[in-house]
Amino acid sequence: MAYFSDAKIGDKVYGLIFGKGKIIDIFPDSYYSLMVEFKNGYEVPYTDDGIPGWGNFKKQTLFYRDDVDLCNEDFSPVDKVIAPKKIIKLREKKKLEVRCPSGVWMNAKKVDDEYIEKILKKEKYHLFRKKKDTDKSKAKTANKQKETKKQK
Repeated sequence: MAYFSDAKIGDKVYGLIFGKGKIIDIFPDSYYSLMVEFKNGYEVPYTDDGIPGWGNFKKQTLFYRDDVDLCNEDFSPVDKVIAPKKIIKLREKKKLEVRCPSGVWMNAKKVDDEYIEKILKKEKYHLFRKKKDTDKSKAKTANKQKETKKQK
């Protein structure tokens, strides 16, 4: 059974790309079975599984709003704007994060390439940042620094 098999017009949803939205139409006999209108005015068709009709997405990006816990998502502002050359290097090393229109920071390899190219062309470098270290890697770095100090 698909995630949106019991969807109704007016249901509140949350898309990982555009944020808050509402189901405005349902197409039971079509591949894209529902149309969602987002707060920013975009209308995007989705399959029963929550896969959008634009971009190269193979995973679900749409959820019922009540099912989403945004406490674990990172909405923090960018610390500093990075240079275009640094953006390219971080992208090659797979250590680049992009801020989606919903405000969530996502790994650049999970974001549609067209979106990244569009914001690069518009020189919106404040929408990029270096991937933040996880707590485990921070702890390892701190331990290595302590060991280095002890050896000196």
